Amino acid sequence: MLTNQRRHLLTHGLLHRTIQLGGLMFITMWLASLSPMSGAATLLVANKSAASVSLYDLPDGREVAELPTGIGPHEVAVAPDGAIAAVSDYGTREQPGSTITLIDIAKAQVIKTIALPTNAKPHGLEWLDQRRLVITAEGIESVLVVDTESSEVSASIAIAQDVVHMLALDREAQRVFTANIGSGSASVLELQDEHSVRTLNAGKGAEGIALVRDSAELWISNRAEDSVTVFDAESGERLDTLKVTGFPIRIEPDAARNRVYVTLPATDQLALIDMDSREIIKLHSFEIEPDLSRKTIFGDRLPNSSVPVGVLLSGDGQQLFVAHSAAHVVSVWNAGDLSPLGTIQTGLEPDGMDWSPVTVDGAQ
Repeated sequence: MLTNQRRHLLTHGLLHRTIQLGGLMFITMWLASLSPMSGAATLLVANKSAASVSLYDLPDGREVAELPTGIGPHEVAVAPDGAIAAVSDYGTREQPGSTITLIDIAKAQVIKTIALPTNAKPHGLEWLDQRRLVITAEGIESVLVVDTESSEVSASIAIAQDVVHMLALDREAQRVFTANIGSGSASVLELQDEHSVRTLNAGKGAEGIALVRDSAELWISNRAEDSVTVFDAESGERLDTLKVTGFPIRIEPDAARNRVYVTLPATDQLALIDMDSREIIKLHSFEIEPDLSRKTIFGDRLPNSSVPVGVLLSGDGQQLFVAHSAAHVVSVWNAGDLSPLGTIQTGLEPDGMDWSPVTVDGAQ
């Protein structure tokens, strides 16, 4: 996904309401301007158990396309100009993925599918520039650099950690940070020197990752020990370890409000953490019923939770999107006070999301 520093600062809003009757969810929508500068945009959501990505027209929240991907799409990243999106086709345990799907947002079409090494299991991804992607390849414990125009892997850098899962890219696109679930670590890769890889001891189940304070701090959520670890991004010094109960799984910084959002699927909550004090300032509870009729990855383990996983701040920083993988919805919130703005019905098991200032042709 686009980092906060690199997102286009174009405004959009989304307002609609959800009514539940007899267990069925009905969604009504109306156009609304959430700010005087509100503009059109597109929200992209990966439906990881449907092998698809959905495109939603903003501000009305209407689905304008659902496009096929490889099996198990987990993350979405929009290119710097907003025109193209890349989706990591992670696959499943039985069928490990080894492709990236590229999408033309304006045309709502799949451009191409790029082949990666066998059993790569691509997951986290970011754009280095308009042409190149950097991707975690969990299945081969590596980070890949992919040229999307030639469809070639231009570099494969061994991280040598177990389950190299999510990644973050610094604001200069010179340094890649990965969260490695199996090893409970974070890795720091200097792209100018592919042999320079440092390993930091993060915590058990290190998964979520974010660069905070203009890439000065690295925050890692450790789902297996209910903690968030904060490092100095330059030196690698551990600055703090925060107790954050609830299987912390994803992190999203909000520089304008000086806080960090962390999704907590085990407690069905969102934690708001102050960047300065590094203390939880609020635990926001969701009241979204899980859909127990359809099997999801965490559904059996967390049957009473909507399983909030993906979290995304809008391009103008005014709305917050949360993907509830066990309820098959994305909830939308006013980022200022976390008042509810509505719910978007998605495909099966939504997870990764990103936002683009480009709209689908004819959507408006």
